[in-house]
Amino acid sequence: MGKNKLRRFAEMKNWDNVFEPTLEPNPQEAFPLKGKWHQDYFKNTHPIVLELGCGKGEYSVGLAKHYPNKNFIGVDIKGSRMFVGAKEALDEKLTNVAFLRTKIDFIESYFEPNEVDEIWLTFSDPQPIKPRKRLTSEQFIARYRRILKPGGLVHLKTDSDLLFESTEEQIREHGYELIESTWDLYQSIPEDLDPTIREILHIKTHYEQLFTAKGSVIKYCSFKIN
Repeated sequence: MGKNKLRRFAEMKNWDNVFEPTLEPNPQEAFPLKGKWHQDYFKNTHPIVLELGCGKGEYSVGLAKHYPNKNFIGVDIKGSRMFVGAKEALDEKLTNVAFLRTKIDFIESYFEPNEVDEIWLTFSDPQPIKPRKRLTSEQFIARYRRILKPGGLVHLKTDSDLLFESTEEQIREHGYELIESTWDLYQSIPEDLDPTIREILHIKTHYEQLFTAKGSVIKYCSFKIN
């Protein structure tokens, strides 16, 4: 492991906006914030929004700036990437955003049923060989359903035709309620879309900037699974 990564890991251990539980949660030892994010960390009752696979955390931080009356938690296994967003949140004194380092496979170990209001999936790995590992596959949606409130939204933003097509198939096959969908986000944002949503869709992550620079077309959809 590089010295820079080690330095970042050591620095993050002292930050109160980053949580790094064991990578394989022990079902006998409940995560202390499970069911208590509102009262013990955010100290409010505002809606909780997750960014799963948050990478450098740009979306989590960007959303926190746009929505001071919502709480955001960026989730990723790559701690050295997460460092960037967590540090920005600390530097800007954002109290409505936190970061959780874990595998998304174990997301139910960290949130109680109905504790989460929305989920964002931003430029997730399309998993061309392992469709069950896609973050919009049936097995992952089942996990989200257990922690989302009824009517909770799932947002997907991606450059991948494969992931977007498979997500559309999942929506049709399982009868999820499609709210918005576009194959070319920056050319065909619906005219009646909420102005605030329209604005945040233009938050660009590190990976999105790389993809669009190469001419990739960005897709977006949102849907309800309950």
